[in-house]
Amino acid sequence: VCVLVHGESGTGKELVARSLHELSGRDGRFVAVNCGAIAPDLLSSQLFGHERGAFTGALQSHAGYFEQAEGGTLFLDEITEMPLAAQVFLLRVLETRTLTRVGGTREIAVDVRIVAGTNRDPQAAVNEGALRADLYYRLLEFPLNVPPLRERREDIAALAQHFLDRLNERYRT
Repeated sequence: VCVLVHGESGTGKELVARSLHELSGRDGRFVAVNCGAIAPDLLSSQLFGHERGAFTGALQSHAGYFEQAEGGTLFLDEITEMPLAAQVFLLRVLETRTLTRVGGTREIAVDVRIVAGTNRDPQAAVNEGALRADLYYRLLEFPLNVPPLRERREDIAALAQHFLDRLNERYRT
């Protein structure tokens, strides 16, 4: 099941993704990737891996984030910042549950839960052409909206207590 987490910057989308992973019972790693922070020409190699000699500087084979998260969860933050060309490859991996490394010919089966995050309205991103509609609908299997703290003031006391408890534990006070 793919999960699409939508919320403003700072609302805790990665914490939601990490909690989903920890409560899922999946044995693999939690791998978080900020799609907007990776250079577009490197994104495919980082996500799907590459084979030795696939491009200048590829001196050895590299397992991408999908392989690193095998059996676990891959959090694709800022999914609307991913170039459209990479979105096509991502959609194929989600549909087939297999990938081919950059410069490779062998298909590799992957078992990874995808949690995608965005601070933009995903439907608006589709309308603007920043997010492919078919990828959007694939990610929309389980949508989660994370409202900002100003819209859930009842959580403030519990959050304050949580952080106070952590500080007390750390400093033995």
